[in-house]
Amino acid sequence: MLWCMAGTTPKARALGAELRSAREAAGMGLRQLAELLETSHATVSRWESGQRAPKPEDVTAYLTTVGGTAEQREQLADLARDPDGSHWLSVGMPEQHRQLATLLEIEREASRITTVSPLLIPGLLQTADYARAIMTTGGVPASEIDTRVAVRIGRHDAIVRKTPAHLRAFIGEGVLNQLIGDSEIMVDQLRALLKYAELDNVELRVIPTRCGWHPGLEGPFSLAEFDGTRSPIVHLENRVSALFLHESDEIQAYLDALDRVCEVSMSQIESTELIGDAINGTESTQ
Repeated sequence: MLWCMAGTTPKARALGAELRSAREAAGMGLRQLAELLETSHATVSRWESGQRAPKPEDVTAYLTTVGGTAEQREQLADLARDPDGSHWLSVGMPEQHRQLATLLEIEREASRITTVSPLLIPGLLQTADYARAIMTTGGVPASEIDTRVAVRIGRHDAIVRKTPAHLRAFIGEGVLNQLIGDSEIMVDQLRALLKYAELDNVELRVIPTRCGWHPGLEGPFSLAEFDGTRSPIVHLENRVSALFLHESDEIQAYLDALDRVCEVSMSQIESTELIGDAINGTESTQ
C-alpha cells in the first residue's frame, strides 16, 4: 500500500483549502469557475480537496479568475511548486499560519491522534488560562493572544465531537509540577486532565522522569491516523518553525518511537493517581 499518493499530502490539502476559500470569498460556484478556466468541475474539485495538485500556472489562472491579490497569487503559486515533496517545513509567517490551518483540518479528520509531550501539556488538552500564560510569557503580541487561545481551545473539538478521534497522550512527569501561570492555573489544568482521562476515547499516560532514554527526550511530536487508505501524518513543531512528515520510512520511525514511549510510560491508573498527587501538592503551596 502506498503511504501517500500524489496530491494527498498536507501541503496539497492546504493549497486546496486556500483556493476553495478564495473562490467562496468571490461568491463563485465551482462549475462556474471551471467553465471560465476551460476545465472540468471534477478537476477543480480535486484541486480544492487536495486529491490532485494543480500546477503553478493553474493556481495563477485560478486566483486571477476569482480576483485574488498579487501577493496571494505569488504565495500559492510558490506553494504549488512542490506540493508532493517529502517534507513541508514552515518558517515564519504566513507559512506557519497556513500550517496551523492544515493541522486543525488534520485533527478534525483524524480517527486516531497520538501526542508525545515531554515538556508541556499537549495543545489538545490545554485550558484557556494555561495556554494564555504560555503565550503571554512567551512573547506573543498582546493583540494576537485572544485569537490564538481561541484557536487552541477549538482544537478540543477533535476529541469531544459526536464522533471523536481516539487520543493517546503521553506527558512528561515534570510537566505536572511545572508552574505555568500560577498555582490556581496549574490546579485547574491538572483537574482538566483528569476529566479528559475519564473519556472513553482518551488514553492519558505519564512518562516517568526516572525511566532512562526514550524518543520523547528528542522533542515533542504528534501522529495523526485516518480511516481508509489515507496515510498517517507526523507533525513536529518548535518555537520558530513546524514540519509535516508523510513518507513511509519517516512514519515508521515514529511508530517505532511510540512503541518505546509506551514501554516506559506509566499505566493509565498510575498516571491519574500521579496527577491527583500533583494537584494536592500544588494546592498545598497556595
